[in-house]
Amino acid sequence: MQPPAAIGVAVIAPGGYANDEAALARGIQALQQQRCVVYDYYDPAAKFQRFGGTDAARVEQIYEAIDNPHVQIVLVLRGSYGMSRLLPLLDFRRLAASKKIFVGHSDVTALHLALFAQTGAVSLAGPMLCADFGAAELSEFTMSHFWQALRQPEQAIQVAAAGNPTLHVSGTLWGGNLAMLTHLVGSSYLPQIEDGILFLEDIGEHPYRIERMMLQLQYAGILGRQQAIVLGAFSDYRLAEHDNGYDFDAMLAYLRANVSVPILTGLPFGHIRDKVTLPVGAQAKLDADADGFRLAFQNPLTLSA
Repeated sequence: MQPPAAIGVAVIAPGGYANDEAALARGIQALQQQRCVVYDYYDPAAKFQRFGGTDAARVEQIYEAIDNPHVQIVLVLRGSYGMSRLLPLLDFRRLAASKKIFVGHSDVTALHLALFAQTGAVSLAGPMLCADFGAAELSEFTMSHFWQALRQPEQAIQVAAAGNPTLHVSGTLWGGNLAMLTHLVGSSYLPQIEDGILFLEDIGEHPYRIERMMLQLQYAGILGRQQAIVLGAFSDYRLAEHDNGYDFDAMLAYLRANVSVPILTGLPFGHIRDKVTLPVGAQAKLDADADGFRLAFQNPLTLSA
């Protein structure tokens, strides 16, 4: 699906800098080919340590993007790390009042959750410039779902996945990267969601670390307040010989036996090529059976035709 004409997209780097200049160039070109006007606020020459600029400069990128009247979408360059350092420096009410659509995942989870916690504003967990728009071969699935999510207020994702519990629930759709969400526990940047549908993903985290973070959320009382937990991709980890049979499936079985909330798997979201776009803070309905599940939601962040 093609985006509407003349959509202004601002590129910002609130976390890491572009470690692949070719991907950066491909990403901007891909946006332009998809009929977007790109406003690039990232300066490769201004990178600082592992970040896309100093903290002050990265905050300024965000403000320049939201103050541009021609911008509708604020797209994050890449994740890595850095958003956490900016949270105390941001005026979230100013961000929400701009009505810009913030898009990204991974480290950007901190922005999604803080924005919703502080203002109730919805943002999009979705593709990023370098990894997705800048991929050597674009994912038609990712691109199509992204633009569809911005054009149609009512969305539904149908997933074929075996082994999930049967349930029919509704609530606030929220979540993102597991490490980032766990990192915000106890802070004013984590929304207090009751009866929600929590989606989670991560990369490079061994199953025991995933289990440990999930137990932290359980012990903090967060998991028990949800209607369901939906797991996306947990990619690029390595098992060791001394794991002795303890793998992702063993970890999942343990969690399902010790967490009272239903846990589903199979959501096409995370650090993977083909990913859906999800509105963090929107209302959603989840219907699941032994063959798969359907996640439907109302997305308030649609663009005019």
